[in-house]
Amino acid sequence: MIAGLGVNRSRLLHIRYRFLFCALALVAILTLTQQRRNPRGAIASDGRGGSHGILQTTSKDPYESSPPKPPIHSNGLTYLLQTVSTTSTYFTDYPLPASEFGKMGKRLQVLRDWIEASQGLSHHMTPESENILRNQIDQTAFSMFPFLQNPSQPSFTSFSHMRKKIKPKSKGIVIPTGQKTFRYACHLIGNLRDALGSKLPIEIVYAGNSDLPSSHRDFITGLGSDIATVDVLQVFNDTPLDLQHGGWAIKTFAALGSQYEQVVVLDADAILLQAPETILDGHKGYQSTGALLFHDRLLWQGQFKERHKWWEQQLEHHTPSEALVKSRVYNEGYAEECDSGLVVLDKSRLPVLLGLIHSCWQNTKEVRDVWTYKMGYGDKESWWFGLELSGAEYTFEDHYGGMLGSMNPDKNKVCSFTIAHFDEQDDLLWYNGSLLKNKLRNATEFDIPTHYMLDGEWEKGATKQHMSCMKRGDFKETSQEEKEIVRKSIAKAKDLDAQIEQFTTLEG
Repeated sequence: MIAGLGVNRSRLLHIRYRFLFCALALVAILTLTQQRRNPRGAIASDGRGGSHGILQTTSKDPYESSPPKPPIHSNGLTYLLQTVSTTSTYFTDYPLPASEFGKMGKRLQVLRDWIEASQGLSHHMTPESENILRNQIDQTAFSMFPFLQNPSQPSFTSFSHMRKKIKPKSKGIVIPTGQKTFRYACHLIGNLRDALGSKLPIEIVYAGNSDLPSSHRDFITGLGSDIATVDVLQVFNDTPLDLQHGGWAIKTFAALGSQYEQVVVLDADAILLQAPETILDGHKGYQSTGALLFHDRLLWQGQFKERHKWWEQQLEHHTPSEALVKSRVYNEGYAEECDSGLVVLDKSRLPVLLGLIHSCWQNTKEVRDVWTYKMGYGDKESWWFGLELSGAEYTFEDHYGGMLGSMNPDKNKVCSFTIAHFDEQDDLLWYNGSLLKNKLRNATEFDIPTHYMLDGEWEKGATKQHMSCMKRGDFKETSQEEKEIVRKSIAKAKDLDAQIEQFTTLEG
C-alpha cells in the first residue's frame, strides 16, 4: 500500500504540472489571437512539426512598425517562474534512482512542457524573465543529466548550449567504432561511398586514444571525403558514463553528441543495400515522426517474463504510442524488440531529442550495469524505451527481422548468420553481421546472399557460430542490382584489408 501511494502521489504531481503548463500555453495562445498582427513569438519550426532549438525564436519582427510587444500579466509570469523554480528544486533535491525509467520519462515530459511553454510565451516576457526561465530549464536538465557537461568547456553546462552546437538542417552518418570493429567500419565506408555512392558526411566516433589510436583515425579519414573523427570523451562528462569500457553504450551518446541534426547511426558491421539518403528523403514513416527504428527477430516467446513484467511496471500510467500498440514483442511476449544496428533520428524535433536523452541516461554506467543491460541485450531496447517513456512518437519498420542468405536445398528455408531489414515497399534496405559469411568463424570468407525471407518462423542456431534459418515465410531471390552492390562492397573490402594489415591483423 505504501509503494502504491507513492506512485499515486508522483502521478498526481506530474498531472498537476502538465495541466499547469498546458493552461499557461493556452493563455499565451489566447493572448496572441487578440493581437491584430501575427506576432513573432511562434515556435520555430522545420515545417514538419519540429522545433529548431530549445528557446529559439525568429530574429526579426516581420512588422517593423508594430508597437512594442505587450508583456504577459505579471501575476501569471510570476506564478510560472515560481512553479518552475519549485519543481526544479524538487527534481534536484530528490533525484530518481536508477530503477525509475518510467518516472524519468515523466520528468522529461515536464521539462518538455517548460520548454514549449517558454517558446510560446517568449515574446511576451522581458529579457530578464526569459533568461531566468531559460537558466532554470538548463539547470534542471543538467541536474538530471550531468553527463551533458562538455569537459573541454566546463563552463558550458546548459541544455540550450548543446542544441546550439547542432548544425541546422544538417544530415549525416554516425559510426561508433574502436579497434575491435575498425575493420568492419572501413568495409562499411567502402559500402557507402564506393558501392552506393552516398555523399552524406560521416563521423567516426570513438572513446579516447586507446579505443582508436591516431594511426587508425588517419587511415579511416583518408578513405574518402567528408569523413571526420569525434572523441566522445571530449563531448560529454565521462565520469558517470565510463564509455571507454562501455561497449554498446557509446552509440546513444554518439547520436546525441553529433553535430548533425538528422543522424543515421550505424553499427560498424552493418551493410546497406540502399543509400541512406533514401531513408532521410523518402521514408514516410520517418518523415512523420522523426525517428525510425528496426525490429529484431521474433524469438523465445514467453521466456522472458521478468523483462516483460518490468516493462509493464515502467509503463504504468503511460499512454502507449501507436508503435507500442502494434508491437508483437510487447503484446505477445517475444524477447527482443529492436535491432539497433541502424537508427535514424531527427534531433530538431524536441520530443525526439528528449527521448534520445532518456536513452542516453539508460546507457550511463550505473543504470546500464544494474538495469538496462540486465533487462535487455545491450543498448537494443534503450532506443524505443527512451522515446516511448518520454512521450515521443516513433516509427518501426513494418516487418520483424527477416533472413538474408542462401536457399536451403529443400527449398523451404533461407539460412545465414545475418538479419535482414526492409523499406516501406518491402525491398531490402540493410542487414547486419558484416560482408563476411560468419565473422566469428572465418575472417576471410565473404558471401553474396542469393535469397531472403520475411514474416517466417525462425530456427535459431544454438550459438552465434551456428547458422540460423527461416521457414514458412515469403521468400524471394535477391536482385541483380542487390548482388552487384554486395559484390562491389566485397571487392572494396578486400582492397581495404590489404591496406589495413599494415597496422592490424584480420581477426574477423
